[in-house]
Amino acid sequence: MIEIGKINNLIVSKHSTHGVYLKDEDAEEEVLLPNAFVDKKLSVGDVISVFIYKDSEDRIVATTEIPKLFLGQFELLRIKDITKVGAFADWGLQKDLLIPYSEQKHELEVGEEYIVYLYLDEQTKRLVGSTKIRKHLQKEDVRLTPGDEVSLMAFDVSDLGVSVIVNEKYSGMVYDDEIYEPLEYGEKLNGYVKKVRPDGRLDITLRKFGYKKVATGSDKILEKLHQNNGFLNLHDKSSPEEISNQLKMSKKVFKKAIGDLYKRKKIKIEKDGIRLIS
Repeated sequence: MIEIGKINNLIVSKHSTHGVYLKDEDAEEEVLLPNAFVDKKLSVGDVISVFIYKDSEDRIVATTEIPKLFLGQFELLRIKDITKVGAFADWGLQKDLLIPYSEQKHELEVGEEYIVYLYLDEQTKRLVGSTKIRKHLQKEDVRLTPGDEVSLMAFDVSDLGVSVIVNEKYSGMVYDDEIYEPLEYGEKLNGYVKKVRPDGRLDITLRKFGYKKVATGSDKILEKLHQNNGFLNLHDKSSPEEISNQLKMSKKVFKKAIGDLYKRKKIKIEKDGIRLIS
């Protein structure tokens, strides 16, 4: 079966004046690969990887161009044009991607970049874009558990923290106390599932759990001590802001880390800070 919005491995079935026709293994469907994308060395029976979509005349066609996103994916795209039917974004193909007004969270502007979700319109069978991110995130059957490493894309900022797209599927939140450097809109990074909530939303941390997290904090503190002649004016009474500014870690991680270093006799705790034991 030939799938729209995805890369398909198809077989060259015949040549024509307009290009070559490709078929799937079951030979139930054929699709045209226009001459502009045909390698002269292609022969009947060859297998070629192509992306499938509908052209401006509503025909299913193949291309060897690779789009910036596939069906069911999110990507940061730049708006090229605004028309009466919606906005058009550059997604790497000759035909720009339509984002209908009904699928725009707010008015889009030419030249600006927005996170776009690619989906298949059930009525027209056309690939369409949407900037209504939350609408396309799955809240049921969340197959993740605490500690799982996940891919993230930042898409919204609130008083609580930064909302993220998790594994191209789910809605997650990185809370402010987990953020030590600003997360940019559309930024991609990795994180870890901290909690799966009853409503299917995910609490996300950017750092590993448990001892590995403390060990990372311990190493960072030791490195900072060496850089500061063996002394840091931080202690358990220091504010979270002071700790974050100097070490880029939360107060909770800091306290666990200095506890770890103290037990290992790496530091001594003084009234106004911590000192490295030579």
